[in-house]
Amino acid sequence: MSSSSSSSSSSTPASQLAAKLGRRHPLQRLESPGWGFSGTLHVVGLLIFYRDFRYLTLNPNIISSSYGWHFQYLTILGLTISTLTFLLGLLGDLLTSPPLFLLKNYLLLLATPISLLISLLYWPLRLLSPSLVVPPHLPMLPLTDDLGFHFFPAVFLTLDALLLSPPWPTRPANPHAPALTLGVSMGLAFAYWFWIERCYQHNGFYPYPIFGLLSTGQRVGLFALSGGMMWAVGAGLRRAYAAVNGLEGEEAEGAMGRRVE
Repeated sequence: MSSSSSSSSSSTPASQLAAKLGRRHPLQRLESPGWGFSGTLHVVGLLIFYRDFRYLTLNPNIISSSYGWHFQYLTILGLTISTLTFLLGLLGDLLTSPPLFLLKNYLLLLATPISLLISLLYWPLRLLSPSLVVPPHLPMLPLTDDLGFHFFPAVFLTLDALLLSPPWPTRPANPHAPALTLGVSMGLAFAYWFWIERCYQHNGFYPYPIFGLLSTGQRVGLFALSGGMMWAVGAGLRRAYAAVNGLEGEEAEGAMGRRVE
């Protein structure tokens, strides 16, 4: 009896760590990492993302030969982050690797709000005033390709976030998550502003015509607003997660307490 107890006690730290890494979060809707729906979603998503990048290489234009290539576009930066996220997700599926799953979930915190923000900003302008997002000397994208760039990444990443991921990469969730995500959102928005201004210095034009219509102060306001919108999109996504999967720990207790009151 003593030998079994000593054996179990000596193996406890390692076994607890393995269980912690390998156990699915109770709020996570579907099994992931895994070879089922998770692997299928990541494969199909990567095929769509590959098709998007292939379109860029097969249809060169003035952006292709300018400083910054197509990475001047927020859409392509978002597509790149989405691709890295799904690559990590697929590798995690194939290897059943919790560390890769964890990295995927951290990147997902960035990729999903960015992709949703791109869709929310692009489609109203695309439908109401396309000249603000597409330079006059460039043709409009065919609808299937337009959806591939500006719609499907948001859909696939949202499905991953709601169905295949925990509410926060680590457990328990970081209590400072709202402040952290706000800081990251604002940092990314102004990093993109710095990047497109650098590209403008080399190219003499902005990737999106709307930027050229604004003064410097107005552009600052636009990027501050975009950072705030990205944070709000992330907050909305967390609410959607709670609606689909439920609340965790203290959040659930707090919600029950408010209902009782």
